[in-house]
Amino acid sequence: MHPILDRVKKSRPWLVPTLGLLVIAVMLYRFEHSQVYHPTRDAEYTPEDVGRPAEEVWLTAPDGPRLHAWFFAADKGSACARFALLFCHGNGGNLTSRPGYYRAILETGVNLLTFDYRGYGRSDGEPSEHGTYADAQAAYHWLRTRGFAPEQILVWGESLGGGIASHVAATLPVGGLALQSTFTSIPDIGAELFPWLPVRLLSRISYDTHGRLPHITCPVVILHSRTDSTIRFSHGERNFAAAREPKAFIELEGEHNDALLANRAAYVAGAERLVQLAEVAQTHHRSDRSLK
Repeated sequence: MHPILDRVKKSRPWLVPTLGLLVIAVMLYRFEHSQVYHPTRDAEYTPEDVGRPAEEVWLTAPDGPRLHAWFFAADKGSACARFALLFCHGNGGNLTSRPGYYRAILETGVNLLTFDYRGYGRSDGEPSEHGTYADAQAAYHWLRTRGFAPEQILVWGESLGGGIASHVAATLPVGGLALQSTFTSIPDIGAELFPWLPVRLLSRISYDTHGRLPHITCPVVILHSRTDSTIRFSHGERNFAAAREPKAFIELEGEHNDALLANRAAYVAGAERLVQLAEVAQTHHRSDRSLK
């Protein structure tokens, strides 16, 4: 028998289990991807539903995909018009699905840029962890071209968007970070939702917000509801414990997607607190520079 054929014959007992494990790993990865990303293409609402006009913006990610975004200018004469909030939405729908969040945040007097990750809405491509990071960086740099200084850019992450917003705050200078109903990491939430699967062993998507928070130096606001059954309150508590000062915890009410219906005032208070902490941090920074 040829030596190669003899080697294959001897290895046959291991071949089937190895191929079986490979097939299972591929299936679990596809399952994980389908659980993490739920994009839709159709528009649900328009800027008119936000109550003000929006500038239609097209961004280009570093690796090429074209991304759709809306920019809402701050109210004229607003004391907070120097700030721009970069909104990173959750895993479902697209940027048109969240007019209520935009209205509430815009009440603080800031500008707001919301964008769709690749594969969402009118944006090109297919979502991935590293892809969403690149998309958020493209949105950040667009704000820089519009004249907003790093300390004037506030990053807001809703649910999955918190994993993306925390990456922005960990890798780029920003004035503040807000995490709305955000998990500690995908393996953590996956192990809770699917305890019978070896999630931690096989997970290929991380979004490790909890691991980044100790290294983020800007002010942090955590918003979470005790009755959130999708991402448990303990995730918000652990994220808050990991964050550095200055930080604040705003307790929302209602289920994962019902914060505005259950207690809109708490949501607006979270946005206001983020702006306040950013203003204080800027004042301290100017004072420190004047003393040098």
